[in-house]
Amino acid sequence: MIALLQMEGSEELESSLLTQPWASVCLGKSTFLAKVCFRDTGYILLISDLSSVWYESADAEAVGQRSKELNKRLTVQVSSFLHHLCKVMRPLLAGQPDATTSFSCHRTASRLSLHMKSELSGLPFYWDFHCCPAPVEMVSRHLIRPLIQMSLALQSQVQKLSSLLLQKDAEIEDYRESGATLSRDRLRTEPFQEETFQQHFMVKCVRRQRGQRTPGPLDVLGSSTGWNFVLECILNRSENTNKSLCVVCACVHKYIDNI
Repeated sequence: MIALLQMEGSEELESSLLTQPWASVCLGKSTFLAKVCFRDTGYILLISDLSSVWYESADAEAVGQRSKELNKRLTVQVSSFLHHLCKVMRPLLAGQPDATTSFSCHRTASRLSLHMKSELSGLPFYWDFHCCPAPVEMVSRHLIRPLIQMSLALQSQVQKLSSLLLQKDAEIEDYRESGATLSRDRLRTEPFQEETFQQHFMVKCVRRQRGQRTPGPLDVLGSSTGWNFVLECILNRSENTNKSLCVVCACVHKYIDNI
């Protein structure tokens, strides 16, 4: 029964995490994307450097045990620890870290550890987030699918705007053929060339990627097989799937950033 309740609590936390926005956070010299959800029953943290994705889910019992190990001088309820963790993490996620709180991280091949030092009730407060590689489904649900959906939405907007420009050009040409002239010549524009625009856009993005030894994200998503590659990575369940999903995540993230 206890295990069932813990599982239900973990699922509820992850469902709540879906509604939380991603935020860019700086931990030492490293930059990450992170999202976190705190409840009285525990917390769940998801964090990525766009090469790997890690997470930690801790229930109230685990929080209480770790608190005793790290903060032996503090004797407060677990809910107070969770509320304080939430309060400390909020400025960091907002891009305005508290000067009285410090964060550091340590990465290994299989784990990401985040160390936090703060104050609670006038005493030093320490906390360690022990993050392990996130499961494929979690990465896909929280990162890949939303990014792809956003990218597709932006692509749709670009296509609609291109169509509108072509219609406007046709309308202007009709005016010209009817004898209409511009009162101010500086307002004259060249007809919109969609293919030329796309080529210039790709060249500009590739220049931004200059210096990379491997093809840039736009080279992947801009190719004829790019989206098939994305879908195959999402549906594939091989041992390298998590790494592949992270590669696609970086591709889509940078693709959106360049639109």
